[in-house]
Amino acid sequence: MRPRTLDEYAGQAHLLAPGKLLRRAIEADRISSIILFGPPGTGKTTLAEIIALATSSRFERLSGVESNVADLRRVIAAAGNRLSNGAGKTILFIDEIHRWNKAQQDVLLPDVERGTVRLIGATTHNPFFYINSPLVSRSQVFQLEPLAPADLMAVQRRALIDRERGLGKLPIEATEEALEHLAVTADGDARRCLNALEIAVVTTPPDPDGVVRIDRSVAEESIQKKAVVYDADGDQHYDTISAFIKSIRGSDPDAALYWLAKMLYAGEDIRFIARRLVISASEDIGMADPQGLVLAVAAQQAVEFVGLPEAQIPLAHATVYLATAPKSNRAYAAILAAKKEVQEGVTLAVPRHLRDGGSKRAKKVLGHTGYQYSHDHEGAYVPQAYLPEGRRYYDPGEQGYEKRVKERLDYWRALFDEAQAGGGK
Repeated sequence: MRPRTLDEYAGQAHLLAPGKLLRRAIEADRISSIILFGPPGTGKTTLAEIIALATSSRFERLSGVESNVADLRRVIAAAGNRLSNGAGKTILFIDEIHRWNKAQQDVLLPDVERGTVRLIGATTHNPFFYINSPLVSRSQVFQLEPLAPADLMAVQRRALIDRERGLGKLPIEATEEALEHLAVTADGDARRCLNALEIAVVTTPPDPDGVVRIDRSVAEESIQKKAVVYDADGDQHYDTISAFIKSIRGSDPDAALYWLAKMLYAGEDIRFIARRLVISASEDIGMADPQGLVLAVAAQQAVEFVGLPEAQIPLAHATVYLATAPKSNRAYAAILAAKKEVQEGVTLAVPRHLRDGGSKRAKKVLGHTGYQYSHDHEGAYVPQAYLPEGRRYYDPGEQGYEKRVKERLDYWRALFDEAQAGGGK
């Protein structure tokens, strides 16, 4: 059921709808080297074959997993001969191109540059991270999206009536509910969806009327457990943890729990999740609820101590606590501001009264430094400068516990400003 024309191709309307750049380039035979980037089953290989047919080009296919430089040189040599003899252009399709190392990818550069071959690379990994920059710069990158359930419904209906390549020769009646279940559960993967449909048909005996009837229960059995699209070291890994942390920052415990569940289901490293919770507790909750960091660290230790499956409980506990806690990034912003001044400004000398005067030599050189011991004063506070020029970085907010910190700090800073105005140190 692999589509043979753009009209049969399902999904990717953002690239292939009438008037879109890629479709115009294909129809005008103006395709340069391109890289197709997207999840499995979204039509990368199919699109490459359609381009080859639409542009009357020779289609050569290599695999980033199985092929080597010798295979590549053979194909390029044949393409060069074909071009010089007027026998037409060659499209070189490399599946899983990110699997090739830098040296293998570099072999392509001269011939892509000269136009000996028109490269179509397919990858499930972000090409800007996994493919050499010179090769990316010589190619147009198009990102394919997971197919929508409506697209997968259309794919299934076409397979059920196609007598040549599909299941149309068989008397089949499939309920909308069954097709919808396969479309949703396939997670945007057309290959997975069609495989499940075929399994449902060939494993279901006909009824007394000779009709193969596919209902929801048959569909559920055919696709079994839902496969979560998740790569442990690629975009899904980073995108999902990003959604998780942003949901906590956005105070949405339901969304945070969903992304946590997806990571756990897909086999993400629980230590990695715990580390990100600890970071979030300081970065996003901060002084609005100092107990957030305490709980996150406790969850991290619990994860190490109990392991899976029970580790999901403290992870969920910490996730809900942080998502529902008041938020403040003021402490984080303060250290960034202070670091910026250290990096870009003049390094400040330690004030004389704050220097270490504990040694005999220091006492002899410095004498009395003028430092006042805070605990000798009422409230364990004395207005004295701890930083030259009176610089301030921490500006507490009004959320949660930090509101109390702000009140206390405002009071101390007012005392300090009053002492400075009166000539104090």
